[in-house]
Amino acid sequence: MHLPLASLALAMAGRAAAQDHTLGFIGCSMAENVATGYVAAGGQRMWGPYGTGGAVVQSWTNSASASWRSFDAQAAKYGLPTAVWVQICIFAQAGVSYDEVNQLIANAREHAAPDAEIYISGQPLYEGGATCFLAGQGGAELTDEMAARAGEDEALNVTYVGKFWLGNVEVADGCHANAAGLTALGAQALEIFG
Repeated sequence: MHLPLASLALAMAGRAAAQDHTLGFIGCSMAENVATGYVAAGGQRMWGPYGTGGAVVQSWTNSASASWRSFDAQAAKYGLPTAVWVQICIFAQAGVSYDEVNQLIANAREHAAPDAEIYISGQPLYEGGATCFLAGQGGAELTDEMAARAGEDEALNVTYVGKFWLGNVEVADGCHANAAGLTALGAQALEIFG
């Protein structure tokens, strides 16, 4: 069946609209940085920022936590997400265990649509080996290692999306993205998530 170009354009627009806000996310302020940049770059699949702030791993391990209640409010607004991006985000003093990563993934499945696709990454890494003072020395690298390990674990059925990067001139406070960093993270997220 061949559709006239106008009908084809409407069908494509309808398909694109059906994808709007179907990708939920969990993480901390670093995930908010990615979401902010993504929305500013015109991305529509992923939710915009919703106040995850200091919500590191331990904020997401209890499926009934305030962080999950905020996630559920977004799901009520947009519908259960058919995909969830899990960003492993830590404070230096608490760190992260692989059991906690497994719990984040299990909870993401519980709060998303049945058979939702789960994507995973660590916090952004910094060019030149800089360190986020909140995550501590080697903290961002640890989150990336845990995400890559989860992606290799066939039992978890998650997709490791790779590393997010911030350049030295793209950081506002030693951790978070400045305006140029938001643009860079948004472009990376668009490339990964569409």
